[in-house]
Amino acid sequence: MIHLKRLFLVLLICAIAAIETFGSGQNRAGTSAAPELRIPVGGRYLAMGGSAVASAIGLEAVYWNPAGVDLSPNSADAIFSYRQYFADMSMSYFGVSGRLGELGTLALSFRNLSVGNINVTTMDQPDGTGEVINPSYFVLGLTYSKQLSDRVTIGATANLINESWARVGATGFSFDAGVEYKDLFNVPDFAVGIVVKNLGGTMTYSGNGLWVQATDQTAARGTSFYEIGAQSSELPSEISLGLSYSRNINEDNKLNFAGAFVNNNYTFDDYKVGLEYSYRDMVFLRGGYLFSPQSDAQTPNIWQNFTAGIGLNIKQVGGVDISFDYAYIPVKYFTANNSFTIKLGL
Repeated sequence: MIHLKRLFLVLLICAIAAIETFGSGQNRAGTSAAPELRIPVGGRYLAMGGSAVASAIGLEAVYWNPAGVDLSPNSADAIFSYRQYFADMSMSYFGVSGRLGELGTLALSFRNLSVGNINVTTMDQPDGTGEVINPSYFVLGLTYSKQLSDRVTIGATANLINESWARVGATGFSFDAGVEYKDLFNVPDFAVGIVVKNLGGTMTYSGNGLWVQATDQTAARGTSFYEIGAQSSELPSEISLGLSYSRNINEDNKLNFAGAFVNNNYTFDDYKVGLEYSYRDMVFLRGGYLFSPQSDAQTPNIWQNFTAGIGLNIKQVGGVDISFDYAYIPVKYFTANNSFTIKLGL
């Protein structure tokens, strides 16, 4: 246990030190590669304002903190989540996981951002050429999580990122890693979590959609096709620190508190708080709030707002546990987001 505590303290110190490296991200907002990596999924923790860095469990933890995947009470899980995003976009999330005995839990996940159909226009045909493109953005992840002791759980995810539209595309890889530590300071149900997300190299678009006809004045071969070199962009890395505390009011009623600080390298730093009330572990009421103190009227954070949601657990229907979660996420200047999640457990 002493070695595990030392490991956790080292990770905590490294995370705090790295926050300075990720500072002042807002001046680069909108210029990162793969922004879909930062679109949260899963109705339960979205309803809690995204504060569940230290308390995420099951397949939703793949996004929030992969350490929590092995904390699922089930030997196998499946999830489907749909988020109605703004501007007619949507995010779909699928995942399955299975416990490998004492070796831990392995999970496979798939996130797909649907942008919809886009009419192609040109300078000569501003009303459209009749051609329609449908951009594709997806993230395929493989997660491993292991509970090392009754207090410490670790996890990591390797992601394959693919983006394509028209005749250009880009592929990249990212890595997430996290740890959750329970009973902090020997206080029962008091936990801390650390997660580092979206670490990886740059992404660069390529393809014949970047080819243009031009004449090289230094050559004698006339007009030829040349490829425009696209700019490489970094991934939107972030570090999150979170705390959580669970309190049993009585045998039927329970409260879960959560808070998190998220340091981003491409946008505002966020402070998040969330609360979950459960009745007999069947009916759930949730709420949360996200606050970005660096935002102002000139550079607002459209997500700075309250969130809310509900959940319902139906246990042992034909030997399968079924859960339904809904989250309501207000957005400034756009219509609110709605997230629906169904989870199955064996």
